[in-house]
Amino acid sequence: MSMKAMIFAAGLGTRLKPLTDTTPKALVAFAGKTLLQWQLDKLYAVGIREFVVNVHHLADQIVDYLQTYRMEGCQVHISDEREMLLDTGGGLYRAKEWLKNDDDEPILVCNVDILSNIDLSSLMTAYDPNALGLIVVSPRKTQRYLLFDEERRLHGWQNIATGEKKPIDLNVEGLDAFAFSGMQLLNPKIFDYMDAFYDMKGPKFSLVDLYIYLCQNHSLKAYVPTNYQMMDVGKINQLEEAEQFAQTMLL
Repeated sequence: MSMKAMIFAAGLGTRLKPLTDTTPKALVAFAGKTLLQWQLDKLYAVGIREFVVNVHHLADQIVDYLQTYRMEGCQVHISDEREMLLDTGGGLYRAKEWLKNDDDEPILVCNVDILSNIDLSSLMTAYDPNALGLIVVSPRKTQRYLLFDEERRLHGWQNIATGEKKPIDLNVEGLDAFAFSGMQLLNPKIFDYMDAFYDMKGPKFSLVDLYIYLCQNHSLKAYVPTNYQMMDVGKINQLEEAEQFAQTMLL
């Protein structure tokens, strides 16, 4: 069985208004492709043939678009969140019927609106089946950081602007801070530990909160790409920059 991937495409895209009043964020286009197409093509290029795409805002447009995606040997499942937007963790949990497998093949999970020059083959090579996943991070400046020890094992999260920490008693001394990139390579065994968190939180929760819960007893590790460049296509005035970035950095 080949590796599977999930693309989070259900977001409201409020920062891209007024475009997203009539077009879902995943279908905003630049450099000749939609955001969703950029992600699908990049994943397809490294051999991924089975995808899950979640939908919520203007979902019918994404469903219709995916019906035209005809890459050879490709299968796309729609995870329907039209009734409720489930956030990243809840979205992953909802899609487990397609993603969970028994052969320990990792699952690549990414946000539709993050463009990067990441070498996916190197990420796959770095995968550790003894951990629950590899979280792609970078040293870029932000306010919210994931915190890792010298072996790159996750210990918690911190907002340096507010002082908030998760877990609240976390000792940050000696931990390295990295910014989350919106991509991860997950061990399918992670689904075995999600039921308890779902029971506590309900259907809507973030992947970051799930990771903080799991890292107390399980290994989740950082993957820091070399020469990494990324772009969050979140604002309408970034589309021209995104077009330049896509033409020079992707595929």
